[in-house]
Amino acid sequence: MAHLAVEVAAVGEMTDVTSHAKNCALHTKESRNQIRKAIRTARKSLSETEQTQASLSASQRMLDALQAQNAQHVALYLTHDGELATPPLIAALWQMGINTYLPRLHPFNAGQLLFLHYTADTPMQPNQFGILEPKLDVRAIIPVTELDVVITPLVAFDLMGNRMGMGGGYYDRTLANWQLKGKPLPMGYAHDCQQVTSLPCEYWDVPLPFIITPSRVLTF
Repeated sequence: MAHLAVEVAAVGEMTDVTSHAKNCALHTKESRNQIRKAIRTARKSLSETEQTQASLSASQRMLDALQAQNAQHVALYLTHDGELATPPLIAALWQMGINTYLPRLHPFNAGQLLFLHYTADTPMQPNQFGILEPKLDVRAIIPVTELDVVITPLVAFDLMGNRMGMGGGYYDRTLANWQLKGKPLPMGYAHDCQQVTSLPCEYWDVPLPFIITPSRVLTF
């Protein structure tokens, strides 16, 4: 699939600064929503065979990258909405003895995530978005700063390392200060068709130092 080019409509001269700012924000929001719709359609159009091959290729590249980082505590996600499948990667991490963790929505702090140790026996339940997450168990929670790597889902990315999620900002909040301690290291995980020419970004968006696809390992 050809990479999608993103164009943001130019805003004409406006004397009202407030109106100008609102108009810019509206165009940015519209552009982001258009990208989300196009990319979600593209990845869901992949055949089952294409999805399987993509997940196997990407998981091997991710395993190599995690070994290079000597990662022992890795957070990732369960596949949803046509995302690059994670079960092959999770199975391989378990076989290697690497601890895996899944996010769940924080029950008390809206917009925040908790990460819980994930095994084959972890009880799961759907959250408000219909995504499976571990049932809350305080014994299984790991502080974000003790994670070595967070493999982030994403809807789209560009060649500057910019990431676009679903718009909730959960991972941007989680990773906002990762560079202060150098961990957890964020790594994007996506189909090749999720690349766009450029993304309209906001100040709170956290760029990724690594993005791994079935065909490439991108570093920034």
